[in-house]
Amino acid sequence: MNSLIINQKAIPISVSKFIAIIHNHYFSAKSSNSYGQKYPPPFLEPYQFFTKYKNSKHHTIKETKIIHTHLLTTALFNSDTFVANSLLDWYCKAGALLDALKLFDTIPERNVISWNVMISGFNRSLLFQDSWGFFCRMYFSGFEPNDITYGSVLSACAGLQATNLGEQVYSVTIKNGFCFDGYVRAGMIDLFAKNSRLEDALRVFDDVSSCENVVCWNSIISGAVKNGENRIALEIFNHMCRRFLVPNSFTFSSILTACATLEEGEIGKGIHGWLIKCCAKDIFVETAIVDMYAKCGEIGEAVKEFSRMDIRNVVSWTAIISGFVKRGDSISAIKFFKEMRKLNGEINNFTVTSIISACAKPDLIKEAMQIHCWILKNGFYTDPVVGAALINMYAKMHAIGLAETVFREMKDVKNPGIWAIMISSFAQNQSSERAIEMLLKMLQEGLRPDKFCVSSVLSVIDSLYLGKQIHGYTLKTGFVLDLSVSSSLFTMYSKCGSFRDSRKVFEQIPVKDNISWASMISGCTEHGYADQAFELFREMLSEGTRPDQTTLSAILNASSSIHSLRKGKETHGYAYRAHMGTEAPLGPALVTMYSKCGALESAREVFDMLAVKDQVSSSSLVSGYAQNGLLEQAVELFHEILKSNFMIDSFTISSVLGAIALLNRLDIGIQLHSYLTKFGLYSDVSVGSSLVTMYSKCGSIEDGLAAFNQIDEPDLISWTTMIDSYSQHGKGVEALRIYELMVKQGIRPDSVSFAGVLSACSHANLVEEGYLHFNSMTKDFGIEPNNRHYACMVDLLGRAGKLKEAEKFIESMPIAPDALVWATLLAACKLHGDFELGRRAAKKVIELNPSDDGAYVLLSNIFADAGQWEEVLQIRSSMTGAGVKKEVAWSLM
Repeated sequence: MNSLIINQKAIPISVSKFIAIIHNHYFSAKSSNSYGQKYPPPFLEPYQFFTKYKNSKHHTIKETKIIHTHLLTTALFNSDTFVANSLLDWYCKAGALLDALKLFDTIPERNVISWNVMISGFNRSLLFQDSWGFFCRMYFSGFEPNDITYGSVLSACAGLQATNLGEQVYSVTIKNGFCFDGYVRAGMIDLFAKNSRLEDALRVFDDVSSCENVVCWNSIISGAVKNGENRIALEIFNHMCRRFLVPNSFTFSSILTACATLEEGEIGKGIHGWLIKCCAKDIFVETAIVDMYAKCGEIGEAVKEFSRMDIRNVVSWTAIISGFVKRGDSISAIKFFKEMRKLNGEINNFTVTSIISACAKPDLIKEAMQIHCWILKNGFYTDPVVGAALINMYAKMHAIGLAETVFREMKDVKNPGIWAIMISSFAQNQSSERAIEMLLKMLQEGLRPDKFCVSSVLSVIDSLYLGKQIHGYTLKTGFVLDLSVSSSLFTMYSKCGSFRDSRKVFEQIPVKDNISWASMISGCTEHGYADQAFELFREMLSEGTRPDQTTLSAILNASSSIHSLRKGKETHGYAYRAHMGTEAPLGPALVTMYSKCGALESAREVFDMLAVKDQVSSSSLVSGYAQNGLLEQAVELFHEILKSNFMIDSFTISSVLGAIALLNRLDIGIQLHSYLTKFGLYSDVSVGSSLVTMYSKCGSIEDGLAAFNQIDEPDLISWTTMIDSYSQHGKGVEALRIYELMVKQGIRPDSVSFAGVLSACSHANLVEEGYLHFNSMTKDFGIEPNNRHYACMVDLLGRAGKLKEAEKFIESMPIAPDALVWATLLAACKLHGDFELGRRAAKKVIELNPSDDGAYVLLSNIFADAGQWEEVLQIRSSMTGAGVKKEVAWSLM
């Protein structure tokens, strides 16, 4: 036995083995009556035993009770407070708080350590209310708390979210001089940080000018990260390093989390290098490194660090899976999840929701169903967060029926957030009626829709009446003060055509962000109020809001809409001074602005600078070339786009087809049609309409009809294009037949369609049919004729030789005839040689448009045909006196 005492320090013995020795020796000794109950076994030295296993976390209740039983046989328990406190600590670490409390009440001479052990024990078991109660009992029992006591009770206040109690405790620490202690200040910082009072936490941190306690620095850095103030966390960390304080693992974990959130990969790499240099890595730091690289988009580095980890926990696995999900690499995410399951790694709800997000793609429906079955099998299905993720996954896959099934299977759903996701799913799939039904059902269930529900419904509402009802609900509940709700409101009003209400809601938003400013500026542009868009932009700058690329893109679109090159250049200059690049959406918006304003050289310069040339920028430049007469450049750029394997959209193709039509290059048009047929783009409605127009202008009406018949679902524009094509080729009967077929298909004609129909009647000399369709506009479709329609009727009557009737028709117009109407009558007078009526018509045209040389020329030609040369000379003289010059004619032939 003496040899055991001598070698006790040399031979390590586990706690369980030591307990077994005590147990066996004690009971064998008791049976042989070798020892009295007053003396311990000679090999048990309590001070060495408890000191050796002080920091051990593996204390079971059974082991603790065996030690307790043995110590009761000794005199040490009642006479030595250290032994009693050590045993008390073991009970607390084993989670046996009731046994610890009983033991505490039997300790004859309790000291401050005894109270601290109990308070810390309650904190460890998350019994914060009991911890606070025990502190109050200690205080009123006359015991003087120390720094450990105050730090522990402040942790309890943080757990209770009781900032008032914490402030009272901190006041006592200031009074008693403990506020300078790092442990106490760290507790108060943590209390404020956990209750979203970071400014107060910073004030506590700054109370002492020089703090050398790393715990305090860790608390304020961690608090800043938890409150989303990651930049502040980085600044504090830099200040800490300048003070030559050595960070620990907790510091590194927090600051790496800040780098991950901010996607500051370079700073993260520097910290990683520091960690490699000082070899200060544990599983938490290694996980933070993996997470940092994954969130910063450097998934290769994340995988490399993950593979080097000796021990991987659920957080590290989830971090690497989430990294692949963020990158859009669903296959790799699923692969790592399978490997995680194969290694029997712990899986939590965060892991499950990450892998659900990975499967949220239409082409991964098989994998999604497999994950769904695995979730059912392993008991995660009852978790509302997992259920919500499944609903969102099926919504993104456009499997709205499966999303509804998951929602129905979530029994007694009372969480408004789940309802919001279901409503959002309907909204994503353009099921406005179902979204509104879900909102009404939610109200019937007695649940109060949250701001996300309201925003989702507003995003799909196209009824002004219903939108105003939702607006009333937001006013009643106070949701209107929320930025996302108010933004959805003014967007809804704008979409429903009520721009005035949209502007009114926007003006009532107390604090506007860049998204709301950009949305309102875009709304102004879409409704033709570009001047108000610029006013809003100036107001935004005066309020001190710094525009981002989205806002600048919106104001560039406003410049494009009114073809204001000056304002567009001013915006470009602002973006340049603000060090904003040409990436999306700013770059494409610049190309569009310069193209629409006719500055094609500037547009091409910006286009060539784009790192990624998308559909918008390519289409804008092609369209710009075509609209400004640079037809060959338009076709050449389109050819470059095809050679570079860039994606092309229907707008680009339509622009190129328009340029080909103006060039009258049917050969190129046929080649492009073949290309479109090869890739299945010919059936697109806008492309098909452009093909019809191209063939028509190139004189091939039969090919135009063939292109029209290839369109899957012709819209109004397609039908109208076909009507115009027949009309322009003098085939009025065929044009009217197309019109009648369009109406039978349920397509409602608009004013442009009727212009084509009336033009067809004119070319075919169908006067009665012309009157019939002209009267049908108002009678059957509620469309009020404009000057263009009246000009078509005048042309119809003029071609038929009914000039007097045409004049009376003009005089009976309910609207004032413009120069086009009188010019049409003048052309008819030229055709039939009626110079008296022609003189009156020409006079009207010149009054309405003094610079119109055509009226002078037509009237001059009328008199020339009649041989009245004096009148011709007089008209030519009047033309010279008025400063009007005849434009030089030109031809492509």
